[in-house]
Amino acid sequence: MYTDNTLTPKEAIRLCALGSLAVEPMRYGDLANSIRHFISRVIGPTPEIVGHSIELLKYEGLVETLSGSGDSAILRVTDDGRHEMRALLTANVRPSNTELNSLITALKFRFLHLLPADDQCAQAELLIAAVERELARLQDLRDHPSGAAGFMPEWLGHHIGVLTSRLDWLCAFRDRLVGEDANDDGSGAPLRR
Repeated sequence: MYTDNTLTPKEAIRLCALGSLAVEPMRYGDLANSIRHFISRVIGPTPEIVGHSIELLKYEGLVETLSGSGDSAILRVTDDGRHEMRALLTANVRPSNTELNSLITALKFRFLHLLPADDQCAQAELLIAAVERELARLQDLRDHPSGAAGFMPEWLGHHIGVLTSRLDWLCAFRDRLVGEDANDDGSGAPLRR
């Protein structure tokens, strides 16, 4: 992780692999294709590091082979792998709109249902805080003389509107999670979607 407790690109791929296997065991080849497909649809084509990442997860004991070999090997996440997935899934998000942040946010939403209800709410709060920080930065730029040059006010107005809409959606999402958490049976089990 970076020093601010945010994920590196390789850790985002680890999260994608571990989360996918936490949902259900998969064949090695299907897992690699699933990771590649998801990541390339969120941020575009990426370097070929998926196979290496899966092998490293196996070596570290985070993933194990149930049966088969090669691309046909059926893999599942281990208890240590679930622990690592939770640590990656609950990592911080940088307050900027980068491709990596888009990927991390998409991964959080893809696997959020695997976390206990209180962690789900905490992650919604974390995402809200990241958008609030980004909004504050852009509003500060808008209020500065450099934000008034050329077409900048128009672009800032549009971008602030998009972020405000995202913030409203995230707040409604969080409120829904909080409502579901209030109806939780107290077992600590994840709320399923």
